[in-house]
Amino acid sequence: MLLLCFDILSKRLIFMEKQKRLVTVNDISGFGKCSLTVALPLISAAGIETVCLPTAVLSTHTGGFEGYTYRDLTDDIPKIAEHWKSIGISFDAIYSGFLGSFRQVSMVKDFVKEFKKESTLYIADPCMADFGKMYSVFDKKFAKEMTSLCALADIILPNITEACFMTDTQYISGVQSREYIETLLKKLSALGSKNVILTGVSFEKGKLGAASFDGKEISYYFNDELEGTFHGTGDVFTCAFTDAILTGFSIKDAVRIAVDFTFDCIKRTKLSTPDTRYGVDFERGIPYLLKELKLL
Repeated sequence: MLLLCFDILSKRLIFMEKQKRLVTVNDISGFGKCSLTVALPLISAAGIETVCLPTAVLSTHTGGFEGYTYRDLTDDIPKIAEHWKSIGISFDAIYSGFLGSFRQVSMVKDFVKEFKKESTLYIADPCMADFGKMYSVFDKKFAKEMTSLCALADIILPNITEACFMTDTQYISGVQSREYIETLLKKLSALGSKNVILTGVSFEKGKLGAASFDGKEISYYFNDELEGTFHGTGDVFTCAFTDAILTGFSIKDAVRIAVDFTFDCIKRTKLSTPDTRYGVDFERGIPYLLKELKLL
């Protein structure tokens, strides 16, 4: 939608596209760059109004830190949704990430069914597993529940581990075969989502990237693989991908932008931050991302 606006500097009327509004459903970790502390700055930087529906508040994320505080906000989710509904708030996109319980998944299903209109894009990151294992707070039953939520999404972005749990496929670490990845993509697509983005794909040592499948065509994009384990890179990837999609890029180009931006963040982090528990240095990469999005 285009709006007619008056530009004070040029003193003339101009046409401006209506600002898009996204709601992100995720937890808040006060320290350690992940979840909402990644989504809010990265998506807002692309000029997208970013509304937050917090599922929990933690002092730090749970990857490598001990003694962290945790406040569950599950009971607040339906109350927040009801208030938004009462004042007529609508969204151009919904993005869900880490959900801490079966109840939260059920509530997000209800939220999506209530707020997702025909034109609303729903992007789901089934954040629950990595490196061949479920996160310690989850089990295989939770993977099935998350799968039912992903069936409502227009785009899902699991990593290899999550894809395996969602499709009852044996996990293979390291370099994969093309046949293995394409089988995973087709199994994921059969679950209901129109578009599947699979992260952590590698066909040769030293190269890492993502695959996409729209039900017809499979595409790949890779960059160099950097040694080490870095927290929050899945959130960085998904947010950069979401920025690209909502600013008009194709899924192929959005994958390319997200892979390259995530690589850029990891490379910078390796040079500047010895403790990788803190997350990746995405903040100083925002100008690079905006140039890739053609917003600068």
